[in-house]
Amino acid sequence: MERKLKNAFAVWITGLPASGKSTLTRSLQAQLAQRGVDIAVLESDVLRQIFTPKPTYSEEERDAFYTQLAYVGEVLAQHGVPVIFDATANRRAYRDRARRQIPHFVEVYLECPLELCVARDPKGIYRDGQGTVPGLQAVYEAPDNPDVLIFGGQETPEVAAERVIAKLQEKGYLM
Repeated sequence: MERKLKNAFAVWITGLPASGKSTLTRSLQAQLAQRGVDIAVLESDVLRQIFTPKPTYSEEERDAFYTQLAYVGEVLAQHGVPVIFDATANRRAYRDRARRQIPHFVEVYLECPLELCVARDPKGIYRDGQGTVPGLQAVYEAPDNPDVLIFGGQETPEVAAERVIAKLQEKGYLM
């Protein structure tokens, strides 16, 4: 198979809970697989069960969790494995840390109105008020200058994934 990657890269998909991050991640992963790119997905919901099995969602715990998540992504990228972070990362500092650690980094902001996120709420976090929900009880700091801005509810996941791939190609991370 022809190698499609110039460098291992990381894509961090951020947005409010229920904004469509996981749906976009699945579409992006499938489209990259069609191009022969096998990618590791670091899904915060899965890794949180391992790193913090009884989460409190305190600021200190979130900082530690996102430090660990960025480190795992950094190690994978250093070993030639491209990464998608499927993680809210409610503070800019968490995503900025990963950007500093991983040279080939793309930040994707899935902008979605809170009302639409609450209406979708597939995991019931808004309804149940689990922990401190970014956008409600906890602050969510949107990226100042994301590499790709996706409008949740207005673009299909397939079109959004194509836009992310176009950015990866533009930056020279993907042929």
